[in-house]
Formats: sequence, C-alpha cells, structure tokens
Amino acid sequence: MTKAVQKITMSPSRDIPFDKLVLSQSNVRRIKAGVSVEELAEDIARRGLLQSLSVRPVLADNGTETGKFEIPAGGRRFQALSLLVKQKRLAKTTPIPCIVRDAASDILAEDDSLAENMQRVALHPLDQFRAFVALRDKGQSDAEIAAAFFVTPQVVKQRLKLASVAPALLEIYAEDGMTLEQLMAFTVNPDHARQVQVWDVIHSSWNKEPFQIRRMLTETLVRASDRRAVFVGVDAYEAAGGTMLHDLFQGDDGGWLEDPALLDRLVTEKLQAEAETVAVEGWKWIEVALDLPYGYSHALRSLSGDPAPMTDDEGAAHAKLLAEYRALEEEYAGQDDIPDEIDTRLGVLETEMEKIETRPLIFDPLEIRRAGAFVTLDRYGALAVYRGYVRPEDEPVEETAVQNGTDPAAAGQGADRDLADGHASAAHGGTIIMSGGGPKGTAEVLRHIDLVAQDGENRVEGQGG
Repeated sequence: MTKAVQKITMSPSRDIPFDKLVLSQSNVRRIKAGVSVEELAEDIARRGLLQSLSVRPVLADNGTETGKFEIPAGGRRFQALSLLVKQKRLAKTTPIPCIVRDAASDILAEDDSLAENMQRVALHPLDQFRAFVALRDKGQSDAEIAAAFFVTPQVVKQRLKLASVAPALLEIYAEDGMTLEQLMAFTVNPDHARQVQVWDVIHSSWNKEPFQIRRMLTETLVRASDRRAVFVGVDAYEAAGGTMLHDLFQGDDGGWLEDPALLDRLVTEKLQAEAETVAVEGWKWIEVALDLPYGYSHALRSLSGDPAPMTDDEGAAHAKLLAEYRALEEEYAGQDDIPDEIDTRLGVLETEMEKIETRPLIFDPLEIRRAGAFVTLDRYGALAVYRGYVRPEDEPVEETAVQNGTDPAAAGQGADRDLADGHASAAHGGTIIMSGGGPKGTAEVLRHIDLVAQDGENRVEGQGG
C-alpha cells in the first residue's frame, strides 16, 4: 500500500504596519556581530527590505490575538527599521513585509530564530570579488560600490584586484587549494602566465609563504626604494613611459618599477648631465660610474682644498637650527625618557646642521686644470661627487726633465702633461667625461666645455692682472 506524501504548507505573507511589531524575547541573537545596525539601516533606506520578517501573533492571556506581532527571526532588521522611524525617515504606520507563523504551530519561536541564523551560508569571498567586478562592469564606480556596501574605496580596489588573478588560480582558491593570503600575494603582478608559473613551482614546495610568492613575482623588477629609482625619481620614470606595480595588501616601499632597462638609461643620462655641470668647474677629466670600484683613487694624488666659508643665509639658517636644538636639549635635560617626536626632531636638526657644516672645498684653479673628479651615487641614491684627483701622467714635471728629453710628454707618450709653470699644454683643451672607462659623448662635450674653459681662463688671468 503506497504511503501518501504529506503536503507542505507555507506560512502566509502579509504587510503589517511597523507600529504593530515588537521584538520577541525568543530571539536567540544576543551578541552583536557583523554589520552594525546603523549600516543595516542605511542599506534598507537605500534598497528597501530584501528579506521579510518572521513573526507570530501576540496572544492575550485568554488566547485571543491582540493585533500585535512578535519577531523571533529578523530582530536586527527590526532594530534597523526602528532607527529609521526614530530618525523620522520612516513612518510608524509603514507596511512591513512579514511571514506570519501560525500561533498554534508546533515549531517553537526559538527554533525559528535559531534556524534562520544557523541555516544561513556565508557568501564565498570569491563570489563577492566577482560580484564587485559585475557592479563595476555595469557602470558603478569604486566610490559608489564602497558607499553601497559600507567599505572604503581601498577595500573595493583590493577585492577587484583579487578577482583579476589568473582564472586557473581562482578556481584553485575556490576549491580551498590556496589560502586567501596566498591569493593576495599573486595580485602583485598582473601577468597571468607568470602567476601560473610561480604556482606550479610553489604548490609542490615546502615554502608556500606569501612573501615567497611576492618575491618570485617581482624578482626581475626594481623596487622604488632602490637607489637608482631614488636618484631618477618615480615621477620622471613614469613621465618617460615607465610603468609601476603596487601591492594593495601590504606596504611595498612605493612599489616596483617594471622597466629596469629604461631606469638604467635614465640614470646614465642624469649622471651624464650632472657630470657636465661639474665639468664647468674646469676639471681635466670626469669619470662617471654608478659604482666606483674598490681602490678607485689608488695611485692618484688627492688635492687639498680649503672649506668654503658659509654665506650669510647659510650662517643665519645654521644659527636658527642650533638655537632650536639647544632649547630642546635644555627643556628635556635630566629627563629619563624623551618623547619620540622630540627625539625625532633633534635628529632632523642634527642632520640639517651637518649639511650646512659640510663645506665644499675650494681648490687652486691651476691644480683643477690637471685634476679630475668622480661622479657617482651613494648608497642612498643621492649624487656623490669626489673632486680633486690627479693621475700620475698629469703631474707637473720640471723643465730640466723636458730639456733633457726624459719627460714622457716630450717623447710623445703623454701629450696632455702640464709644465711646472702651471700652463696647460696644447692638448689640454677641455674636460673629457668618461663612462665605464671610455669617453662618453666626447666630441659634443668637448665643444661645450671648451667655451667654458676658455671663459674660465680669461677670468683667472683677469683676476691675476
């Protein structure tokens, strides 16, 4: 005999005026969690109530309905509606969509409240990421999406970035084959092929840490904190057509430069320009190098110069810095702990005073004509110029050596050499700028520097007369 299938009866739905609703003591939610009631109220105000309240008739002592309805499931929505009523943005008599449970139901009110919260399945993060993409594709801006879901535009950018990872890796993440932190690491480089290559290497390795993923995805790039990037400047690099990568999920020291070749060209050009500026001073030669070799000045004579005096403006600036430094020292003298901001300020003052106190050297103009300089970068990316080095072949010789034929220059082995009286030889026409051991743009540079050198000679002779 076939057993009859019991038919399911759904509870009816109806609109009930807000002022007829009360929060049930059977609602099991006691602890605040998730989106705040204020944010939920704003969401309801924007889009309306997406989910009806589950209610039951409130019975009098004699079992008759009072016309009121209690809410065992949907308490946070009711609180949000109450806030809108309090703010006079919602009328007390506004009809609220409700599912009405029979007062005589065998299912307890606590059962309904517990089921609504426990049967709910949270949206998978990947579904959320893709939903944000869909909203943007349909014309919503990052700011509009952020406002609609009570997050910052930065959070929206992060979730959109996560959705842009290689589809193959997103599927692995969806199947719990990858952590969210690992997925975040893959966003640092938009190259899908490279992302997949890195995962193929990493997933069978013992080291699957996000930092390792980031390292592998950026190993051919240049950090913005690299001294070459600091010297050129990211703005100049981007103006020349260079592109950047950024990590939206953790500090990246300004990001990574994607085109090392372009960066190196810009570094070379800027160093060359700086060298031409130094050449105006009248040096015989200038060597330009990103890194100077160990012992670069070995066998070279170093000129001794006199520190340039401070200008009136420099002296006044130094005095002002010193006065502030001494005032802070006196104010906090004897205290065991100096506030961090004061300690930092003292350090800044010391640095600024040291910059002024480090004076450029003034060299003998006659020595400058036979000496050279090195133009390079220090370890922080600042320009470093080391002036006043004389090569052995450029040292002055006694006239007797020339007359006796023992001078290499007289024998044709060193046509650049200076005579003892300080006059430059005929071949000493201008500054030679060298890069990587050879002349850099020699013809063009010499034409420019010759004019400067001649003008400099005229000024020196005029001062001597």
